[in-house]
Amino acid sequence: MPSFDIVSEIDMHEATNAVDQANREVANRFDFKGTDSSFTLNDGIITMTSESDFQLDQMRDILFSKLSKRKIELGCLDIGKMETAGKGVKKNITMKQGIESDLAKKIVRLIKDKKLKVQAAIQGEKIRVTGKKRDDLQSAIQILKESGIEQPLQYNNFRD
Repeated sequence: MPSFDIVSEIDMHEATNAVDQANREVANRFDFKGTDSSFTLNDGIITMTSESDFQLDQMRDILFSKLSKRKIELGCLDIGKMETAGKGVKKNITMKQGIESDLAKKIVRLIKDKKLKVQAAIQGEKIRVTGKKRDDLQSAIQILKESGIEQPLQYNNFRD
């Protein structure tokens, strides 16, 4: 029976590369000379540190451009509040992975409300959708793409 999985994942290797590129750009830019502005990535949390909030905004733009060039969707980022750290400021950006249970229930309800001949089942942080016909599965993917769900979703593990 054909099936596919709905997941929300981030390629952490690409995220590491984007953070490294952003650090290089901050080190080379004239407006950041003499400041100890930097990015660090630990366990899916990007920490930006700088001397002023204006520089943090500039750094955020640099980081977002590097992430989008690496095909990491910006909808999976959760920007935290600015904190003072010693003589500077810092801000944490959390990278959300996996589908939370509330969002998973919303996705399953959306699929069931469309009366398609498919079954959606929550399996941990992913959703498995099965059906008898490939066309039904493709229409389920199309419905989810058009629904405007706030978290970016990927569709993988498609099997006949």
